[in-house]
Amino acid sequence: MEKKVLKRNEVEAAHKWAIEDLFQKDEDWKQEYEQTKELIVKLGKYQGKLSETPDTLLEFLNMENEVSLHIERIYVYANQKYHEDTSNGTYQGLADQASRLVVELESAMSFVVPEILTIPAETIEKYIAKQPGLKIFQFNLQEILRKKPHTLTAEMEELVAKAGELSEGPKNIFSMFNNADIKFPEIEDENGELVEITHGRFISLMESSNERVRREAFQKLYETYNKFRNTIAATFSANVKQEAFYAKVRQYPSAMDMRLFLSNIPRDVYTNLIASVHENLHLLHRYVSLRKKLMGVEELHMYDLYTPIVTEADVKISYAEAKEMVYEGLRPLGEDYLKVLKEGFDNRWIDVYENEGKRSGAYSWGAYGTHPYVLLNYQETLNNVFTLAHEMGHALHSYYSDAAQPINTAAYKTFVAEVASTCNEALLMEYLLGKTEDKKQRAYLINYFLEQFRSTLYRQAMFAEFEMITHQKAQEGTALTADILCEIYRGLIEQYFGSDIVIDKEIDMEWSRIPHFYTAFYVYQYATGYSAAMALSRKILQEGKTAVDAYINNFLSGGGSDYPIELLKKAGVDMSTREPVNQALALFGRLLDEMETLLA
Repeated sequence: MEKKVLKRNEVEAAHKWAIEDLFQKDEDWKQEYEQTKELIVKLGKYQGKLSETPDTLLEFLNMENEVSLHIERIYVYANQKYHEDTSNGTYQGLADQASRLVVELESAMSFVVPEILTIPAETIEKYIAKQPGLKIFQFNLQEILRKKPHTLTAEMEELVAKAGELSEGPKNIFSMFNNADIKFPEIEDENGELVEITHGRFISLMESSNERVRREAFQKLYETYNKFRNTIAATFSANVKQEAFYAKVRQYPSAMDMRLFLSNIPRDVYTNLIASVHENLHLLHRYVSLRKKLMGVEELHMYDLYTPIVTEADVKISYAEAKEMVYEGLRPLGEDYLKVLKEGFDNRWIDVYENEGKRSGAYSWGAYGTHPYVLLNYQETLNNVFTLAHEMGHALHSYYSDAAQPINTAAYKTFVAEVASTCNEALLMEYLLGKTEDKKQRAYLINYFLEQFRSTLYRQAMFAEFEMITHQKAQEGTALTADILCEIYRGLIEQYFGSDIVIDKEIDMEWSRIPHFYTAFYVYQYATGYSAAMALSRKILQEGKTAVDAYINNFLSGGGSDYPIELLKKAGVDMSTREPVNQALALFGRLLDEMETLLA
């Protein structure tokens, strides 16, 4: 691996995303920013007029769409430039400006929902029948009516909107700390050369075949977080409190109920996930025992969970090779899908490599009317190949959704956000498994697949349970101190991983480095999404074009035009039942059987 992290200006242009496709230069951004401020003022002039005529309502909703388009462009550009180098003060400033503009829009629009709620439902139906242009807004209007019990007066909605910037505080503080301020020490790599631990390198170091490298990377990373344990706990607690505040103000039983209601997800989906995982913890315990046996160690530690069991198959994969593997692996999705995928590869949708100050991790994002973008911190591992497939799954979901839907129904809910990405991973895995007859290579891939189940289904379910417990304790009046958070987290680790692994004290602090906890009750959707993706990928592989058409035309192109549970049903998967999660865990069991047979 590279020992030195490049500065942003040292990265080749071909490996940077084409951010200029959004705005050619900052001055263009500033011009659109000012124009959007003026449009927001115009929107406010419709207050008190929405119920006058169907034409007035349509005029307003069309203008709202226009403003939404500008806001997306402004917000995405500012934040993606900031994410290129989080130490860059210029783009910290633009990102702050963009956030303030969002709050300004929300404040100006605070009258809309309460005012629409004064229009009787039958009158809205008549408006839609009389003015065909309102048809594209029908689902949005129905959603407003569904949320009536949790909608406040116009004055209260305005106040809550103005408080929006404050509610982002914990997330922004953690992001600044985790991406710009925290620095990890150097350790010696396998060759005795000094290498700095970074977010992007941590998993690569944990995958090392050298036990000392894994142990030192693990210990040094968590020792660093532990130095800030009280500050991070206070930040975490503040985020939980702001979620509880909004839930209480909007008269939800809890923050979890609030977050689930927004996507119309039954509470049972969340609790059923955890129940199904609990019923199948014996499989995870069995996998941990197998790993201990195959590694031939007297003690298996938490830092031993990532290194491939079949080390002979561990190879470095260049980014060019990764693109080719992903392209071939996604052939079952058809030529149209592959054409769009290649367009993304060839036209700099992707910011490929780590650089100093760059936001950690990976994501897909973008603004309506412009192609999606993908941020990576690519390292030459199989895990990163799957990350590429995963993020391009997000990107193409957005591409198809934006192409088929108007802006007001283009954005898909987070419940389905991880389905397309994980379906890509499942198809890539099946392609790679189908290519090899070699016993060791097959075992290596199955090990990787088992790890995906462990890290995406089991681990994210554990994260979801941690969130459920911590938010519940806060609601009951328990102070979420660092000691309490570590105690809860350790208890879950012990329950999930069983008795055949040493629960190192450092792992107690793992909660402190998970950025997704600052988007409350998000992570469970990785596990449900993974389960749905397993079901969809098998339908695609078994049924071919019929399943592909349903997947692309009914699901990927559906955007936010229907509730997530319904969109998945249209593609052939019913997440309101426990069946998809149970089927996925049954597949985990079968893979475990094969792994035990291959390496017996």
